[in-house]
Amino acid sequence: MFARVFRWLETRLDPFPPAPAVRPPSDFRGFVLHYTWPVRWLILGTSVLAAVVALIEVSLFAFLGRLVDWLGTTDPKTVFSEHGWFFLGMGVVVLVVIPVLKFWYEAVLHQGIMGNFAMRTRWMMHRYVLRQSMEFFNDDFAGRVSTKVMQTSLAVREMVMKLTEVFVYVGVYFTGALLMFAVSDLRLTAPMLLWFTGYVAALRYFIPKLGAISTVQSDARSVMTGRIVDTYTNIATVKMFAHADREDAYAQGGMSPFLDSVQSQMRLVTLLTLTLNTLNCMLLFSITGTAIWLWSIGAVTTGAIAFAIGLVLRMQGMAHWIMWETASLFEQIGVIHDGLVTIAKDRKVVDAEGAKALTVPKGEIRYENIRFNYGRNPQEKRGHIIENLTLRIAPGEKVGLVGRSGAGKSTLVNLLMRFWDLDGGRLLIDGQDVSKVTQDSLRAAIGMVTQDTSLLHRSVLENILYGRPDGGEEQAIAAAKKAHAHDFIVGLQDLNGRTGYQAHTGERGVKLSGGQRQRVAIARVLLKNAPILILDEATSALDSEVEQAIQEQLYNLMEGKTVIAIAHRLSTIAAMDRLIIMDQGAIVEEGSHKELLARGGLYAELWARQSGGFLAREAAE
Repeated sequence: MFARVFRWLETRLDPFPPAPAVRPPSDFRGFVLHYTWPVRWLILGTSVLAAVVALIEVSLFAFLGRLVDWLGTTDPKTVFSEHGWFFLGMGVVVLVVIPVLKFWYEAVLHQGIMGNFAMRTRWMMHRYVLRQSMEFFNDDFAGRVSTKVMQTSLAVREMVMKLTEVFVYVGVYFTGALLMFAVSDLRLTAPMLLWFTGYVAALRYFIPKLGAISTVQSDARSVMTGRIVDTYTNIATVKMFAHADREDAYAQGGMSPFLDSVQSQMRLVTLLTLTLNTLNCMLLFSITGTAIWLWSIGAVTTGAIAFAIGLVLRMQGMAHWIMWETASLFEQIGVIHDGLVTIAKDRKVVDAEGAKALTVPKGEIRYENIRFNYGRNPQEKRGHIIENLTLRIAPGEKVGLVGRSGAGKSTLVNLLMRFWDLDGGRLLIDGQDVSKVTQDSLRAAIGMVTQDTSLLHRSVLENILYGRPDGGEEQAIAAAKKAHAHDFIVGLQDLNGRTGYQAHTGERGVKLSGGQRQRVAIARVLLKNAPILILDEATSALDSEVEQAIQEQLYNLMEGKTVIAIAHRLSTIAAMDRLIIMDQGAIVEEGSHKELLARGGLYAELWARQSGGFLAREAAE
């Protein structure tokens, strides 16, 4: 039976809704409500159950007062005959009603809310952040962004649940205590009201300070985590330069501000605890003294004293709990404030309204008077990296981009992939403006191999199938063989004993050599078989023998496709249909290899510098 109840509650909220991820509101209230709204009925259910349980618990103290009076005034021989039904009723309440109510409260809370609420929030945040622009991820630590998503999703759940619990228990217990004290004697409410006034004043003073420190602490924690993740991600560089001590100092620079915030927080917590303990002691003394005085003048019964003292002791425990819940509540508020700044950012690159899927029947690419500068503020007067550049690449044409570092070659490719939007001009594929088609369809039509190849920390097979997820294992292996990767793949084994194509590559593919990663990446693009192919130093990490073998497969892959190839090793692109020479974001020369050599310009100068092993004479010919 329990399993059926649990399963029913666990399925009341879908933790992975398929609806498109939308930008959450950037204001605090709207941000929290955005993620809380789907859980509202479950939260209301726990609130009602908690309120009923709290009312019953408060009423038990009134029963305690009656019991003391009965024991003092009733003959033991007749107590059960006179009050037996009442005892039986309270027994049913204690043994049946409270356990049943608490079971449903705990079941709704833990099975219905705790797991699904945080996971749903995390899922929605992740889906939105994952579709952020390249600029977003370039401007932040990956570890810091992931920490924000993890922390903020939990903070939203904790804040909402704590706020609900505090509201219910404060409202029920305090109101119930006042009413019951007033029924006994109105004068008993005076110490309670004074205590509550001091309690609220203490919270109003300390909690905002804790909240402010929590905001600082949350950001410091993210920076600290980001620094450590950055070090671990680049561990090869750290080892290469023997800079473990330097990284210690870098990590300490992130840990020290975090420790400072923790110590400031703990000072406030100690002072808050001291203040609350003092108030609680004063409440216990004043209520006890007032109750005894009222009893001495015949205003209240002995039971009223027992009821008042018992309820105050319970209120003291509740006060400590409420204090920590409220302090934690403001900590979560600080975490959410910090997280929403990152999570609720607008996407810089978005699909246009009504964007359609790109179709590529031919593969013509046209750059029309494009202007672009990374991160340029339109109000600033800075110029552009690329200014009024025009270039047409015919369907099926193989074009090589040549130029010094920083000339703008990779920028042209990044703009074609629409990792950034243009500042001006148009970029078209088969007459379709890339800013008017869906990003997924645009990138699905382009196969790209970059110089800095990073692989997913998954199996080799999954990495190759990333090029075409619906491709089978046989096709993936065939692509690996064409990329001359099969032989080394079958010999792989990871720490968990997985071998061959099931072996995992490690974070960013660190368990493979640069050349091995490059060959897996080439296999991935071979499998994708997109109509437009971009090769950005695609064979730079390969030795000459493997490069020559793979070049044959790449030439086969190029057949019928529009190709843009970037290479500093000019011999690898000398045989292209046309070479585009760039300098400082502009096209300064274009033509075939022979034409450009005869012209004696920048290309001829670059070619002349690359002599000896860098040149393959047959490629030039």
